[in-house]
Amino acid sequence: MTREELKEKANDLPLSPGVYLMMDKSGKVIYVGKAKKLKNRVSQYFQDSASHTAKTRQMVSQIDHFDTIFVTSEWEALVLENSLIKRHMPRYNILLKDDKGYPFVRLSRETYPRFSMVHKWANDSARYFGPFGGRSETRQALDAVLSALRLPTCSRKFPRDIGTERPCLNFHMGRCDGFCRPEMPAEEYRRRMEQAVQLLEGRSKQLLREMTAEMEAEAEALHFEQAALLRDRINAIGSLAKKQTVIAGLCADTDIWGLYRGAGKCCYAVLHMEEGNLAGRETELFSAPMEENEEEMLAALTAQYYLPRAILPHEILLPFETEGYCENLSEVLTKRAGHKVWVHVPQRGEKAELRDMARRNAAEEAERATTAEERTAHTLELLGKMLNLPAPPRRMESFDISNTGKSDIVASMVVYSGTRPLKSAYRRFRIQSLEGHPDDYASMQEVLRRRLQRAADGDEKFVPLPDVFFIDGGETHARAALTVAQEFGAKVPIFGMVKDDRHRTRALVTPEGREIGIVNNQAVFSLIGQIQEETHRFAITYHHESHRKSSLRSALEGIPGVGPKRREELRKYFGTMKAIREADVEALSAVLPRGAAEAVYQHFHEGEK
Repeated sequence: MTREELKEKANDLPLSPGVYLMMDKSGKVIYVGKAKKLKNRVSQYFQDSASHTAKTRQMVSQIDHFDTIFVTSEWEALVLENSLIKRHMPRYNILLKDDKGYPFVRLSRETYPRFSMVHKWANDSARYFGPFGGRSETRQALDAVLSALRLPTCSRKFPRDIGTERPCLNFHMGRCDGFCRPEMPAEEYRRRMEQAVQLLEGRSKQLLREMTAEMEAEAEALHFEQAALLRDRINAIGSLAKKQTVIAGLCADTDIWGLYRGAGKCCYAVLHMEEGNLAGRETELFSAPMEENEEEMLAALTAQYYLPRAILPHEILLPFETEGYCENLSEVLTKRAGHKVWVHVPQRGEKAELRDMARRNAAEEAERATTAEERTAHTLELLGKMLNLPAPPRRMESFDISNTGKSDIVASMVVYSGTRPLKSAYRRFRIQSLEGHPDDYASMQEVLRRRLQRAADGDEKFVPLPDVFFIDGGETHARAALTVAQEFGAKVPIFGMVKDDRHRTRALVTPEGREIGIVNNQAVFSLIGQIQEETHRFAITYHHESHRKSSLRSALEGIPGVGPKRREELRKYFGTMKAIREADVEALSAVLPRGAAEAVYQHFHEGEK
């Protein structure tokens, strides 16, 4: 379909809630979204693209057709969106691990039921719990539950293997009560399995209350050995939440979310709290397509994290609001959990501190997993998209002018290869056409003209041309540079570096006057600021050196026997004008012939007695 046909189809949609699926020419779903009013949301994609992010523009360019599914409420749209994302795995949606990364625990239906770990929920008579975290931690948690309740973890089959051989090592180590022995009743086995089910369903407090009451009853009946066994199981169960991430998540009554987007890696962290105490922590790295904002990231993550789960906490603390999303998520999860699930953003106090802790956890995990190469690639990719370049910039050149009034006008050219300065390619210029008549715009034009001319002449020190020119200054400076580039037919994009009142680059600007804000992206802001500071430093250093030479030259001019060559020798030997002025004839003779040395000394000490 053409863009106009897509726009017309979108405008025909009703103002009702639903889910939309964007598809490419092959019919593959590339994006799934939800909307309170489908017509308004979908039609935005096919309006003027100037207001779109780079991600949206790229996605829209690949849309061939779209489909919609109407629902009756926003929460139904949320549930359906999550289901469709899991099914189609669209490239432009934020995605957690696929279903293979989230195992279920299966409990078979038989006289002696057994737990096993599976990838999917099958339509059979078994009971399923989950999905949980990774396979390794889920297996460890399941083994810990069985061990706490002294249930079998061996490979023996019941009732087939009951009484066929001696109990295994687990029985002798006190980790299993030996249900392979004939004297152990099947009713006790099933009762213990139901207790394990209570743990996997997040009902650990209820189970502990029941077992405590049973222990006290046994003690009152003077069955002290049985009471001691119950006490040991109670202690083992009570420690599970502190040791196992999966069980901690099930037992938690509060989840605190932290979210961090770094250079190359994104991460979320969930702190599980039980009765005000930290019971566990989950973190996961994930990929966020293009420049997805944090609100969209959080909405996608929390929906994918909670909607498949059967066990939900009573309270979920999010790091920030996402346009009414808290209310919608709370409604959906409350219906699923069978109890009130309060989703909100803490504003102050201890809960706000916990929110900050969760974000620090996410940040540390993301930064630890991100390599220097990934940070560089991510920063350059973001910069390229912000500047609408065809590819991430690999070579960048920056120019600055420095002068003192009407004299010693100089310029610097700083080169960056990726995010690192390429100092061997730095160049500096003395402005030749404006001596005594400072003009920043004309100076910049002269520098760029000489730079491009050297490249046109095949000077190896000035090739290749960069991917982008950065000019210290605003729109007018950039426009002045553009006129020179056009003279040479150079197609290098040009941007001015606009500074704030603290002399930091706050934005880039095109020759046409369009500003590109960079302060909201720390990686790009730091890179551009570093380039601007390095260009300014190099220009100032050259200007000071040039000014010192100029001052030295003017102070030594007119002395008999001291020409340009001997002035340069004096400058190199003594360094400063003060040192030359204070030197005696003998010291000056170390550089100059005796007669010239006496002339220099006489020049500075004439009139002294």
